[in-house]
Amino acid sequence: MSETRWSERFEAAMGSLAVRGHRRPWVALVVTLLLTGLGVFLARNLSLNADLANLLPKSFQSVQDLEKLRTRFGGMGNVVVAGIGAEPEQLKQFVDDMAPKLGGLSEIRFVNYQRPSQFFEKHALYYVDLPDLKLIQDRIDARFAWEKEQANYYLDPQERMVVMLLKAKGSSADLGYSKKVIAQVQDYLSKQDLSKYGPGFRTEITGTFKKKIDQQGVITGDLARASSLAIVLLLAYLAFHFRSALSVGLTMAPVAAGLMWTYGFVGVAYGQVNLLTGFLAAVLGGLGVEHGIHLLGRWGTLRSEGMTSEEAVRETFSHTGFSALISALVAALTFLSLSLSEFRAFHEFGVIAAVGMMVSVGSYLLILPAMLGVVSKWGWTPRVHQAQSGPMAVLARFLPRRYRAVAVVLGVALVALISQAYRVTFNYDSTKLDDVSLPSVRLDRRIDHILGYSATPVVVLTDKEGQEREAVNQLLARKQQYGKDSTIDFVGALEDLVPQQQEEKHALLQSIHKKLARIDPDKVAKDTRANLVRAVRMTEAEPFTREQLPVSLRRQFEPAAGQKGGVVLVYANVSLSDGVGTRRFTKEVRNLQLSDGSQVSAAGEALILADILDMVAKESPRILVAAVLSVFFAMWMTLGSLRNAVICMLPTLVSIAGLVGLMAILDLQFNYLNIVVIPVLIGTTVDAGVHLIERLGEPGADFVTVYAETGRAITGGLLTSAIGFLALVFAKHPGLNSIGDLANLGFAVNMVVVLVGFPALLLLVDRWRNKHGATPPATTGDEAPHPAPES
Repeated sequence: MSETRWSERFEAAMGSLAVRGHRRPWVALVVTLLLTGLGVFLARNLSLNADLANLLPKSFQSVQDLEKLRTRFGGMGNVVVAGIGAEPEQLKQFVDDMAPKLGGLSEIRFVNYQRPSQFFEKHALYYVDLPDLKLIQDRIDARFAWEKEQANYYLDPQERMVVMLLKAKGSSADLGYSKKVIAQVQDYLSKQDLSKYGPGFRTEITGTFKKKIDQQGVITGDLARASSLAIVLLLAYLAFHFRSALSVGLTMAPVAAGLMWTYGFVGVAYGQVNLLTGFLAAVLGGLGVEHGIHLLGRWGTLRSEGMTSEEAVRETFSHTGFSALISALVAALTFLSLSLSEFRAFHEFGVIAAVGMMVSVGSYLLILPAMLGVVSKWGWTPRVHQAQSGPMAVLARFLPRRYRAVAVVLGVALVALISQAYRVTFNYDSTKLDDVSLPSVRLDRRIDHILGYSATPVVVLTDKEGQEREAVNQLLARKQQYGKDSTIDFVGALEDLVPQQQEEKHALLQSIHKKLARIDPDKVAKDTRANLVRAVRMTEAEPFTREQLPVSLRRQFEPAAGQKGGVVLVYANVSLSDGVGTRRFTKEVRNLQLSDGSQVSAAGEALILADILDMVAKESPRILVAAVLSVFFAMWMTLGSLRNAVICMLPTLVSIAGLVGLMAILDLQFNYLNIVVIPVLIGTTVDAGVHLIERLGEPGADFVTVYAETGRAITGGLLTSAIGFLALVFAKHPGLNSIGDLANLGFAVNMVVVLVGFPALLLLVDRWRNKHGATPPATTGDEAPHPAPES
């Protein structure tokens, strides 16, 4: 049996199924209500999870290390409380008053609010190697350069700000817990009388927990606004397109039902949506409406030609419905190419979008014929757009007369665009994908300046406390090996803070102290008197143990309650928001081989980001090739013609190449979120060529009539497909915004190519074939050539 015969039988089957629903509409509508109710029930508990760690498979080392870190060390980052708008003494008083009370809150492990500089000042000589005690001052300054001499508080007099770092018991990855701990701190501070710290004094909260909540709020708000705006724009366009409220309802009802079915599946399969899949409802809504425009428009045209409602339903779903099925299948296969990715954001996006595309066609096949059966019995007939009027009709008459000039001009423009594609770059800076205008983010950056370093290091966990020293030595060796290219700023472990050979050093220091104590400070020069007093105080310090270290310092290196093992903190000298620097830092701090044969690695969200960037860079070419090949073979099998498959693919591939070139000219960049737009465009724009080729292949079709009718539907389909992404253009979140910008630019390029360049090319090829006797000349309206595809 040939592919053509197979497709014809499938067309007939779709027409028959549609007619059954048309004859028994109430059965179909009751089934629709039951399925929709089930979908709503299954999707009722869906939530948004924007945590980066949830975008990678659980098998990834960085994910497993981060989970181990959360269990053994607690959540990374802090709840940061800033007191702002008072004089230094009042700021210090605020911290002294609040720190013990905040530390007593149920969700706070401890509060770090003072630098341990007094302790280090007193015991500094114990950190000096025995042979080097004569170089005391130089070695102390070198070893403790990172300890800023800003009194004992995290205080900036110029900023009129003091900072407390509250270590929470749980993880910021748990949004519910983050809200709980922030609410607890805010509630406590709101009940305090802050007026005693001076007029204008106030508190603000930032840190990892607060920023997670705020970013999540921005994303959730953006997705809600995008979905609402998409619905409004879809309804507005459909009202303009059909000029009929009932036609709008007939188009939207299957879309709404299909979305409920799709998200019922999401509720069962995943239980939550991520940063990418969260806006899929708006996108799938636009893509689903495209089917409705083609189907309802074709049914209305056939009714105006004298067919009964049932005959029109059979004809519509046999041909236009089959074209919709092909385009949905092609789009689904394209989306499924994303499911090949280990990046869960891409994988889940691909699976959900593929299911949504097929469900959309199924919902139209079940619901639209039934609804048409009901309204037809009521005597309703659609308002039919006149194919020979309007912009599409004007363009349909213009193209056959000027197709050569159009093909040349557009061809030259596309070649010029494509020639610039090599200049497009990838943006690795993750701060460009976060809303840095949030008050908590801006405050966090000011606080980093006060601290002198980022408050969030990465952590190396060892199974035994004694292995800390070995891990530190390996990291320091790597830092020395990398030299000036090293991304490690400094490495700290509790073991580092308890020097070795203290008894020997104590004996030597006592000897030095006795000599210094015999010197009368009043008899030395004034410029050295302070140094003498300091030296006397330092040399009388007693040896100390780990337990005698300042509590605020010791707790930073201790695991959570009930956990064992060693902790090494590693601070970077590059921004961990910069993907390029983060990837370099990740390579430098991973896979430390210990002497007992075990291997340890640094853990933290920075390593998650590095893995995401590595994965996107590695998988993007493979996904793109898979998307193109899956589309091509799907179209070849369903259309039954290799030539038609190539012809239908051409506008999409040219559009994508032109888009990349236009990005270079407009200075737009790819990032790890908006790169998903490319396979989406491949899957969602290819159906325009399918509808045009299928209609031109029908017996007796002429170019002007087909183009005027189908071109209008194609325009509507592309516009409604773009609407879901258009709503993202107004998002506050830069990552979502970049997706909207790139997608809508792609749809705009494709609209020009498929409505102007593609028909001009078809006319050019058809005229050439007719001239050289490849096919007999076709009779068309307005004597336009008929680019008939293979059947």
